[in-house]
Amino acid sequence: MRNIRLIIFDLDGTLIDAYRAIEKSFNFVMRALGLKLRSPGIIRRSVGWGDVFLLKPFVPKKDLACALKLYRNHHKQSLVRNSRLYPKVRLLLRRIKAKRLKLAVASNRPTEFSLILLKHLGILRYFDYVLCGDKLKKGKPHPEILNRIIRRFKLKKDQVLYVGDMIIDAQAGKRAGVRTIIVTGGSSSREDIKKEKPAKIIGNITQLVGFIS
Repeated sequence: MRNIRLIIFDLDGTLIDAYRAIEKSFNFVMRALGLKLRSPGIIRRSVGWGDVFLLKPFVPKKDLACALKLYRNHHKQSLVRNSRLYPKVRLLLRRIKAKRLKLAVASNRPTEFSLILLKHLGILRYFDYVLCGDKLKKGKPHPEILNRIIRRFKLKKDQVLYVGDMIIDAQAGKRAGVRTIIVTGGSSSREDIKKEKPAKIIGNITQLVGFIS
């Protein structure tokens, strides 16, 4: 992968562990609306498609707009209190930038919350571009988000690597025609990820260094 010039990262489950923040905001909404609280496992499996799709299966249609407002208001503080980088992520990003590679974020999260995470955890400065689901007609697994980032940098697809943690990341990478590495430990099982046949499956984000040396 020596011809790589751009690495695009997903955020949640890839670089950042925000599951506790999501769980707290989710169940805050459930309490506020008098709905059933959900276990961390159920919430975790629903993460990745953006906050609207996170709430939609659990909230009556008539209450969805209210639920979304409650969730987003709560989540601004929950992200700051309950999110963390995965081990050695900052070191990894420094090493990548030292190789003079471009870095971008492709997240189904709304821009506001992605920027809260990136700023609070001190890694925004490593990224040349951030593109999120609220700026698109279709989020992942549709390839639009990756294709737009690639066009912005005026690169060929064989010069790009995408790194995510979910089935939808593997699907988005495949549909965009870019090499994709999936990190296990997010909300998708290794068995399900294997079915999508990404270029590589790794157990730890720091293993990425070996593919860009």
